[in-house]
Amino acid sequence: MLITVIDYGSGNLRSATKAFEKAAGDMGNAQVILTDKAEDVLKADRIVLPGQGAFADCMKGLSSVPGMVEALNEAVLKKAKPFFGICVGMQLLATRGLEHGAHAGLNWLSGEVRKLELDNANLKIPHMGWNTLNLSKPNHALLKDLPENPYVYFVHSYALVLGDAPSRLGEAQSSRAPQYELASCNYGGNFTAAVVKDNIAGTQFHPEKSQKLGQQLVKNFLNWKP
Repeated sequence: MLITVIDYGSGNLRSATKAFEKAAGDMGNAQVILTDKAEDVLKADRIVLPGQGAFADCMKGLSSVPGMVEALNEAVLKKAKPFFGICVGMQLLATRGLEHGAHAGLNWLSGEVRKLELDNANLKIPHMGWNTLNLSKPNHALLKDLPENPYVYFVHSYALVLGDAPSRLGEAQSSRAPQYELASCNYGGNFTAAVVKDNIAGTQFHPEKSQKLGQQLVKNFLNWKP
């Protein structure tokens, strides 16, 4: 198995790559490469897109790598290779992001990335630190061997609002989770914390910073057969 972690100047490349290297080492039959070459994405069996910083900067960085967006569309949308986006890497799946103006995303998931709207004046933005997930699809293969309410690590000021989510970020979603929501989290209101659509998955939180639970999620992704 060849796992490619895409290098487009994002800030959490090293820690993300190490997390996948550890999980691959436990499997014994997998190789992880950090690459900025589109041809490596086309050869990959698993594709990882980390992300850290502003939506527009990350999308600009990704688009500036020759042939990378085209290779991603070919490998993920046409060839259905399993894909995992981390933090802004997940946000880039949206139709657009609204950080410092409106900016187009990959448009793999209908929705937009909006600033967190908090209903508690005592809470601060960014949302930084450990928080609990509420699993929208608890029986999904990506969540295998995770506890009922996993505790994971976040650093973000914006969140993905899926196309079938309520119109206002933070409105109650408990009665009807969006179709592609894998998990949500509450921080001054609910937001989507993880997504899955066919062979595409992503987390707003950082698995590579979430210790044992994050490592289990990475392992589940490498074993996932969507």
